[in-house]
Amino acid sequence: MSNVPAAGHALDILQLLATRAEPVPASAIARDLGLPRSSVYHLLGVLTERGFVAHLAEERRYGLGVAVYELGSAYQRQAPLQRRARRVMDRLVDAAGLNAHLAVLHGRDVLYVIEQRAPGQPLLVTDVGVRLPATLTATGLAMLAAVDAAQLRALFPAASAFVQRDGRGVGSLSALRTVLQGVRRRGYAVEDGLVSPELGSVAVAVLDHNAHPEAAVAVTYRQGDVTEDRLDDIVLEVRRAAGAISATLRGRR
Repeated sequence: MSNVPAAGHALDILQLLATRAEPVPASAIARDLGLPRSSVYHLLGVLTERGFVAHLAEERRYGLGVAVYELGSAYQRQAPLQRRARRVMDRLVDAAGLNAHLAVLHGRDVLYVIEQRAPGQPLLVTDVGVRLPATLTATGLAMLAAVDAAQLRALFPAASAFVQRDGRGVGSLSALRTVLQGVRRRGYAVEDGLVSPELGSVAVAVLDHNAHPEAAVAVTYRQGDVTEDRLDDIVLEVRRAAGAISATLRGRR
């Protein structure tokens, strides 16, 4: 193999492993990619040595390695949305005195790409790289409220698409539509203890020039610490932050 085809085949292997829910035998990789087994074993050896592939020797299978996560983390640090948003998120934490995070919609999940922590505030499960069901989170509901009806139906075609916790959370498309109507009416989404007990969140979507939800900004607070007036102030700061990030996406300063 010359260097260029070998590099392409190595990337093909990584892409294949990324689409599989479980580690894969080398024979299946060779079959699915139409490559000679000897070439696949050679490439897997190099990728394993560099940490991009993990070899589960007892199972004779291969999965993604820690180096892939490191690359993903580096992308998250460098990606344009995160670069543009980080300073705004810093200002939000300073203004609200609360933990703030930025998430993007990934299928029926939200993926957290920024988490900024405030002194004295509780640790959260919404760390960078964490995925959670969108319908259980304020960030997810904020973004889902901005998608059209056809996309919403495609994301949630049946009751099995919904995730609930302890019987809480929406369990049908009609129930979700009702919740999202409330989000659109208020202009922000709320979550009360579904992700972490005794913690609540408010979130506002970040919209591009087509009013498509690129992300959502949220802050999280101890529910017992926040009065109604305090919540109004928090919502105002989250709206300002989401608006500032939206403006940068639309090319304004």
